[in-house]
Order: sequence, then structure tokens, then C-alpha cells
Amino acid sequence: MIATPLQFHRPIENMEIWSASGDGFSFVISLESPTGPGFHGRSGYLASWRPLYENNGAIKISGSPFRTLAEAEGACRNMAEHLRAATDAHRPA
Repeated sequence: MIATPLQFHRPIENMEIWSASGDGFSFVISLESPTGPGFHGRSGYLASWRPLYENNGAIKISGSPFRTLAEAEGACRNMAEHLRAATDAHRPA
């Protein structure tokens, strides 16, 4: 199976949120802080994923929140690789 690289983009211009999808999975990163505008939570970049074509809630990626957007993107890419490997292992030969 050829993996689709994750290309993050900002779907909403004035919000600190980035999204990407590939190989049947959706990934979202949001910048959170305990105070101020935007999403409230622990300071940092919260990364999550969910199956793209199922109506399931998002699953937080271990290690969130991350200090930088680059760390959160890397965690999403690592999770995508793990999910692809798990999906491939369950496909009939």
C-alpha cells in the first residue's frame, strides 16, 4: 500500500487549527491555552485522529499537548504510519 503523505492546512483562517487526511484517517491539531481566545486546555498543540469515513469521536494522540506545531505534526505522521501498518496487517493476502 502506498502511503499518502499528510499535508496540514488551516481550514478556518482565524482559528489556530490545522487538519490533514489520508488513507482513510483524519488528523487535527489545535492550539490550546488555559486563558485567552480560542480553545481552552493545557497550553500547547493538541493532536487527535479519527477514521475518516466513520462517525466516531476523535482520539487524542499520546503526548498531547505538544510544545510546537512541528512536534504535533510529527506525532500525527507517526500515528498515521502505525494506523496504516495495523490496517495492512488485517487485510486478507
